Amino acid sequence: MLKNGSIIFLPCTDINETVHFLHDIIGLEITQKQSDSLYIFDTGYGYWGFSRYADLRPPLSGQQGVCLSMNYGNIEEVNRQYERLKNQCRIFKEPARHPDFPVYSFFVLGPDDYLIEFQTVNV
Repeated sequence: MLKNGSIIFLPCTDINETVHFLHDIIGLEITQKQSDSLYIFDTGYGYWGFSRYADLRPPLSGQQGVCLSMNYGNIEEVNRQYERLKNQCRIFKEPARHPDFPVYSFFVLGPDDYLIEFQTVNV
């Protein structure tokens, strides 16, 4: 079976704020705009779709929500992203090695408090 990537679709409360954050600040390419309330972003390894659903379902964020991870090749690339974003985003956790996993990362909070991780693995 051939696969052509994957998309995770997530609800948001303000699609314009989400588009501004993911496209203009984080720098993700908009791959598709399926309506005024649904955008798909290319992460380089798959896709994130965000929508303001008609049924007004709540975001899957916060303490019990999902963590969206962006993967980079090495610690230097993660640190470059941190330097680029530290004054533009709400930093949730500064760059550090994870105590239990071979991961170096930092976290920001996006719109609707989605937790977004910038990481490199196998460090």
